[in-house]
Amino acid sequence: MKSKRFQVLAERPVNKDGFVAEWPEVGLVAVESPNDPKPSIKIENGKIVEMDGKKREDFDMIEQFIADYAIDVEMAEKAMKMDSVEIARMLVDINVPREEVIKITSGLTPAKIVEVVNMLNVVEIMMAIQKMRARKRPGNQCHVTNLRDNPVLLAADAAEAALRGFDEEETTVGITRYAPFNALALLVGSQTGRGGVLTQCALEEAFELTIGMRGFTSYAETISVYGTEQVFVDGDDTPWSKAFLASAYASRGLKMRFTSGSGSEVQMGYAEGKSMLYLETRCVMISKGAGVQGLQNGSISCIGVPGAVPSGIRIVAGENLITTMLDLEVASGSDQTFSHSDIRRTARTLLLMLPGTDLIFSGYSSVPNYDNMFAGSNFDIEDVDDYLALQRDLMVDGGLKPVTEEEVIAVRNKAARALQAVFKKLGLPPITDEEVEAATYAHGSKDMPLRDVNEDLKAATEIMNRGIHGLDIVKALAESGFKDVAENIFNMLKQRIAGDYLHTSAVLDKDFNIDSAVNNPNDYMGPGTGYRLSAERLEEIKNIPQALKPEDFK
Repeated sequence: MKSKRFQVLAERPVNKDGFVAEWPEVGLVAVESPNDPKPSIKIENGKIVEMDGKKREDFDMIEQFIADYAIDVEMAEKAMKMDSVEIARMLVDINVPREEVIKITSGLTPAKIVEVVNMLNVVEIMMAIQKMRARKRPGNQCHVTNLRDNPVLLAADAAEAALRGFDEEETTVGITRYAPFNALALLVGSQTGRGGVLTQCALEEAFELTIGMRGFTSYAETISVYGTEQVFVDGDDTPWSKAFLASAYASRGLKMRFTSGSGSEVQMGYAEGKSMLYLETRCVMISKGAGVQGLQNGSISCIGVPGAVPSGIRIVAGENLITTMLDLEVASGSDQTFSHSDIRRTARTLLLMLPGTDLIFSGYSSVPNYDNMFAGSNFDIEDVDDYLALQRDLMVDGGLKPVTEEEVIAVRNKAARALQAVFKKLGLPPITDEEVEAATYAHGSKDMPLRDVNEDLKAATEIMNRGIHGLDIVKALAESGFKDVAENIFNMLKQRIAGDYLHTSAVLDKDFNIDSAVNNPNDYMGPGTGYRLSAERLEEIKNIPQALKPEDFK
């Protein structure tokens, strides 16, 4: 006989997920692999000659890069002598300022950092994130994509996402040659919804840099770093080549983060038997040594790997914490879905939403998941009312705000018409009034009329060949009656010259004021300090449209 209760349980969504027992030899272990090194350091004449039990002549290229560029040698000996429990307690002690903790953590080796974080339970990790986040105000980022690379729908979706409160928007392509169209649509749509939204188009790195220099995008984050040497070798990269690329972006006024995530080395078959948290700590330290302003991490597209092993979701939050411990901006990887269980998906998100990170999602799907070209997000547009209810229930700032149907319809229509005008002025394949109407009311790409793919692809290539750039878009919008959108894009181009958004955790408000770790640093030291909801933001979070009001009962 079979237990009927167990038959019911077997059909639950959580039991469609994959779970595996720990297998350290192949890296299927979240923390404390028997192959992880023990913390140690030895410094001679200002140079690290031994780190985590390995002599300098035996360093792999990652260890050499970390030793030379990511550790404060003046602080290292003092910091490494401290008990790991003492440092862990400093992370959660409201009487110890963030700046004091940063001084200590800047002198730690990868193994020591892992040892410290291993002292923290999941609630303590959240407490530490709340204090160690670089910028005072938490924010959010979204994905704006669709299966057909339809530019009209992209513009409308980007405008709605900006209206809903996202600080950054990221797109990518199904067909690479569509990239200029997608970047253009995202730029026009985002600046229609709200001035100051940062945008990117995730592509091959050289092309990303090219369209950024044209003024189509303002940031990048898909420059991946890895925790083992062989994965770098397979990718024909090194920490030095990544650092050089980072400087190329920054020197041209483009904000950029690296990307990494626990589980990537396991997926690529070169985990060296080390724990996921240890290897990811090496990635964070590469990012620190390269001088980038931040890191997109939290397993990202590899989330199924840590999600399958014990403590895996805990260490995903732990790697985000480590990024903040090294004074970097963190776009925490709540983006890719990893579970059939709504309970597990929500639990994973709350670990970051409650304490708040610089960008709580490195890609909340602002479109239905069938249109998400980043393999589907942990939350999507169909979950947005649940997300707003969570903000309201728990009175936390998740970076989004309630909107009305009328507001959304209006901004989607305006963005579609603005892009229609740009296409007309630039001589691109026309956007019909039928397409504008469809994009205004659409849920996803299934609701859009088909475009001529061949003509669009030829025109997208032509954009690059003709040398079209941001000022051409500004001129097209201004001449077509969309002066406010033109001014927003022009202001984005001016930011490229000022370079202020290259500071750690920098985003822009609707008036193009910088909000960063420089001018708005996180000063959390317990109740009554740090980020607190303003009266205006409090009312915004409370007033979801579906809440009944006293006058409704009269």
